[in-house]
Amino acid sequence: MSVAAATAAVLLLASASPATAAASAAGDVQQAMEELARTPGVVGVIGGAYVDGKAAGQGTAGSRLLNGKGGTIPADSRFYIGSQTKAMVATVLLQLVQKGKLGLDDKLAGLLPEVAADGLVERADEITVRQLVQHTSGIPDWWSRSGSTEPAFDVFDFTTYYRPIDIVKTTRGLPRTGEPGEKFAYSNTNYTLIGMIIEKVTGSTLADQMDQRLFRPLGMTRTYALTKPPQGIKGPHGHGYYPDSTGTLRDMHRANASWGFGAGNVVSTTHDVSTFQRAFDQGRLLPPSLRKVLAGGSAGGNGSRSARQGTESCEEDLNMQGGSGLGYTTLILYSTDGRRQFEISVTRSTTDDAIIPAMVKAGQAVLCPTG
Repeated sequence: MSVAAATAAVLLLASASPATAAASAAGDVQQAMEELARTPGVVGVIGGAYVDGKAAGQGTAGSRLLNGKGGTIPADSRFYIGSQTKAMVATVLLQLVQKGKLGLDDKLAGLLPEVAADGLVERADEITVRQLVQHTSGIPDWWSRSGSTEPAFDVFDFTTYYRPIDIVKTTRGLPRTGEPGEKFAYSNTNYTLIGMIIEKVTGSTLADQMDQRLFRPLGMTRTYALTKPPQGIKGPHGHGYYPDSTGTLRDMHRANASWGFGAGNVVSTTHDVSTFQRAFDQGRLLPPSLRKVLAGGSAGGNGSRSARQGTESCEEDLNMQGGSGLGYTTLILYSTDGRRQFEISVTRSTTDDAIIPAMVKAGQAVLCPTG
């Protein structure tokens, strides 16, 4: 689904908090989830810890529906992963670069002439594939308008299908965030365009490419990419909520799938997200030079900056990456050696970003039980 750029920005700040990992064991996941569920605005929460590819603890707390209804969320249920999608989409793109289907310095205008036509994307003849991946293209974000954190589209339109180019068109005439390659400026539009490039280069759908290159090879059997409304989450799952103009909380569990194309359209589980992260960190998906394109600098290809902070109480550093949307937030904490991952999914009834530091604290409690 769609990704809240404003919340992602806060997630960058949260990532700067110290986060470290214990040598091998994980802390009490259920206890950490119960603590997290007490945060105001949290509806339900699930978490799963994995060490060397094996489950090291699962937990669930809160409720599946608003006001304590529906029982707890099944700990192995699916959820929207938001901007965590971006690392997966970028990996597919970079695999195509590795195979020589396109180059990092190829220009957007050459790959997608339709977005260069009539100045739809300004400076498209200068913007490179590398800049799209690393959020340095200067292309404005379709999520919100400058100076506002509110979505710039009708979040309660659950049925209209918007083509990717229709999403890009919503940014026409908006001020650029900088010169091509000048600086990092988070923009979901970059990844909408990357999704379009993948489809143009391969002649197949983004969803098929992700399934073919990532989900099936890695055994991510419960993961899939949404394409059009009214697609949603299969099976019992947590429901997130977002207030309408009257302040009434609306159920967002089947929000419009088309907005997330490339930027946040994957549904997954704690197990499958951890499986992808482990494979990426262990170098099984990309060679070092291309992994560096995604993870290097401040690009934060999956929607949050990678942070490596340490304390003397733990032997290794952790990275944190996450995603957020309307009614949900996800976060993964993981060791850089690929051995340990802890994925958290929260459904919520507020836009209050205080939930994110609470998620970081829960992750630290699990992966730094002595910290």
